[in-house]
Amino acid sequence: MTVAVLASLAAGVCFAVAGVLQQRSASTRPAEEALSWRLLWHLLRQPMWLSGIGLAVVAYGFQSLALAFGPLSLVQPLIICELVFAIPLSARLHRVRLGVREWSGTLAVAAGLAAALATARPTGGDPATARLGPWLLALGAVAAVVVCALVARAYVAGVGRASFTALAAGTVMGFQSVLLAATVARMPRGFVAVLSAWQTYLLVIASIGGLLLIQSAFREGPLAASVTVIDTAEPVVAVAVGATLFGETLHVGWPLTALTVTGVAATVVGILCLDTSPAITALHQRDTRRQESAAGHGTGGRSSPRGEPPHGAGR
Repeated sequence: MTVAVLASLAAGVCFAVAGVLQQRSASTRPAEEALSWRLLWHLLRQPMWLSGIGLAVVAYGFQSLALAFGPLSLVQPLIICELVFAIPLSARLHRVRLGVREWSGTLAVAAGLAAALATARPTGGDPATARLGPWLLALGAVAAVVVCALVARAYVAGVGRASFTALAAGTVMGFQSVLLAATVARMPRGFVAVLSAWQTYLLVIASIGGLLLIQSAFREGPLAASVTVIDTAEPVVAVAVGATLFGETLHVGWPLTALTVTGVAATVVGILCLDTSPAITALHQRDTRRQESAAGHGTGGRSSPRGEPPHGAGR
């Protein structure tokens, strides 16, 4: 259990630093690259972003180690603590001081999400039992949420735009987790069984699309406006779809259900606190000015003539 706790915390720290690096890189790209494959193409040539991606791979390694020694109900809530590291680190690098509102919002999201995951504790289920009909319904529901989030994004500005893009990203990544579970379940049946399943190819599409949406969210706003929503939407979608398709069961009853609902409510309140925070808005405005300044000097994300370092890279 000690190994599980330490590995989970190490994964959280790695995810936090990886997210900061990705957001700093993505935030320097022009606005027209959001939701465009050009964004990923340019980020792939930035060493800082690639370092962030590499660090995310290390984080997944720590997560796998933690799951080898401890249950998901312990590991996942601890990894959510990445928010407690990521948002202060991002603010520190931007030289923005977090106040009571920002700290309260961050802790509310982290604690609320951790409590919801720990008390719901989805268990059981068999990916092999899911039929085509429920799969199509789940795919339609996920697509509807993504489309609605992206449509809403077009009608807002500032920090809210990043949050709606992050909602789309978290939804896709949550469904990607379900597709991954279905693909892994086929592996004992052989390589041919994996390659012959349509879920395998949809997994690849969802992974690439999710990566684009995440980087677009990072480009459009501060980490506090994006990573909190992604970390919330991803497990919620994964649990909801997993329970629907695979027959996974959630722990219910008093006081577990009340704690789960309270955790979700605290998470939503925390996200709203951060999205409406003057400090986070100021951080977003600073990112916007730097991006416009870089575009004006034709730097394309490289160092400016004054020697300012570019924003960094990847999750």
